[in-house]
Amino acid sequence: MFKKKEGHESSRLEAFSDAVFAFSATLLVVSLEVPDTFPELVSELKGFIAFGIRFGVLVALWTVHNAFFKRYPIADKSITFLNALFLFVILFYVYPLKFMTESIVAPLIGDSANLGMKSVDDLALLFILYSLGFVAVFGSVALMYLHVSRTSSSLSLSPLQSHEAGYFARHYGIFAGVGIISILFAFFNVGVIIGFPGYIYALLGPLCYWHGHRSEKKSKILRAQEIA
Repeated sequence: MFKKKEGHESSRLEAFSDAVFAFSATLLVVSLEVPDTFPELVSELKGFIAFGIRFGVLVALWTVHNAFFKRYPIADKSITFLNALFLFVILFYVYPLKFMTESIVAPLIGDSANLGMKSVDDLALLFILYSLGFVAVFGSVALMYLHVSRTSSSLSLSPLQSHEAGYFARHYGIFAGVGIISILFAFFNVGVIIGFPGYIYALLGPLCYWHGHRSEKKSKILRAQEIA
């Protein structure tokens, strides 16, 4: 399906991407200093709850990235550009992600995180920054799959593989779309005080289920055609 040279370039692209993910993980660490006293240790351990959430999000994003290159080990100019955009945003994304997780976890563990947010406008801006990163990350992934779908003939993809590329383009497009809705709610200050721009991400579950159910019908038909 893919030429040997193209697979080699893809491996280099993946290796570079993994290095960026590793660097991003270091940016998520609560503190680079070893605690000197027991109270400092306890304080750091509280921070590791939020760190665990952030690290889980980063692993999930790495999984999404890794899955694409497992399916389509290509590294043409478009994929290289979109991958670079994805990695650039990942490096930015860790900062609003840190603030978001701290603001969520601190009240749950009876802590008072001093994040410097003094008004609803500050909270709205945090939602906007977080969602901008969310949209850019999943938007770039959606465009990567869309590129594969549109160039399926030159990549010698089967109808089923082409359909799957289109499915994932729409799937991650839904992620980006929900992120845009969150941005709009935060920008117009709709329910920001109760965290509504964050709750809106609950739409991802039913929307992705609906989209997956509809796409599976065509996938079954294409699988049957391949077997026949």
